[in-house]
Amino acid sequence: MLALGYTPNRQSAGCGRNRLPAPARRLLENCFSHLGRETLGGNAMRSKRIHALYSLLITTILLPAWCGAQEKVELKRSPHQIEVSIAGKPFGTYYFGPQSPKPYLSPLRSADGIILTRGWPMVKSIPGESHDHPHHRALYFAHGDINGIDFWGEAEPTRAQQTAHGKVYSSEELPKGRTVFAKLLKSEGGPNSGTLSADFNLVGPDGKALGSETQTYTFRGDETSRTIDCEVTVRADKGVPVKFGDTKEGAFAIRLVKALEEPNGRMLNSDGKASEKAIWGKRANWVDYSGKVAGKELGIAIFDNPSNLRHPTTWHARGYGLFAVNPFGLHDFMNDPKQDGSYTVPVGGELTLRYRVFIHEGDASEAKVAEAYQAYAAGK
Repeated sequence: MLALGYTPNRQSAGCGRNRLPAPARRLLENCFSHLGRETLGGNAMRSKRIHALYSLLITTILLPAWCGAQEKVELKRSPHQIEVSIAGKPFGTYYFGPQSPKPYLSPLRSADGIILTRGWPMVKSIPGESHDHPHHRALYFAHGDINGIDFWGEAEPTRAQQTAHGKVYSSEELPKGRTVFAKLLKSEGGPNSGTLSADFNLVGPDGKALGSETQTYTFRGDETSRTIDCEVTVRADKGVPVKFGDTKEGAFAIRLVKALEEPNGRMLNSDGKASEKAIWGKRANWVDYSGKVAGKELGIAIFDNPSNLRHPTTWHARGYGLFAVNPFGLHDFMNDPKQDGSYTVPVGGELTLRYRVFIHEGDASEAKVAEAYQAYAAGK
């Protein structure tokens, strides 16, 4: 070991929490055992060759595994959805068809397959689930006031919106917006990550698009965690400005399983504050929910990118399991009508928001969420 200048200290190597898989660990132990015997009593030339071979093995194969080798990500396209698998196991499905007023990703699973997001209203037969707020669809992006139209809440599509979808529904005229699929830009898996990207139009109740939106998600995973890098770009490309109004109803959101709701689960932010009372409407770099789900201690965090509008952001994070980032709802969060958190994208302009979702084992301390955020903020 000393002859190679290597000491197996994962923390000093910056390798995080990921465990070296057992077969690789046994191979590493055998390498060092054999190397020790050769160094102490073997042919000098042979020992040098073995040193070189084992050095190559350790630096190119074993160390990357120890440092949390990323697992294969596969994306399977169907007409109105994309199934995401990590390490051969289902992770979640991205839905973007006309059956939903907005695209969403559901469910989200931990590395060992435990579901962390509410199934309802998409899945109606899960015992014990709460049936409030049917517009909370696992993971999604939407806002409750864009040019005076609600894209956060939901209603049946208007006849004009039906035409925009190219499909006829029987519906009641309601002033809700719909995020309408336009084009799939990318759906590509890989040995270390997978990415999907799609264009949408923001369609008002009159059937006219007031702007467009691109959603991009990059998925990664290792033995103990899952991450989603999320990017949403809203463009004022339809001849009118796009104004995000000041409302608490928005924007990048996840609806969690009951086991992570208070008081069973625990909410914690980057300032060390806990509970909805201390976190809702406050600014923070990140917020984490953790608790025992299906008998295992698990957690999920959202990281706000330092490049985002009004970073560190304000949080529409509730004890009942709504977990949302919202930089626009200042008068609600501060309970002050003089505050104005609205933001206008001028004609021809765009607004990009980036977040990372980090699904982990243990609570925020055990999972080193603060350190994981610092790595994200540094561009890693």
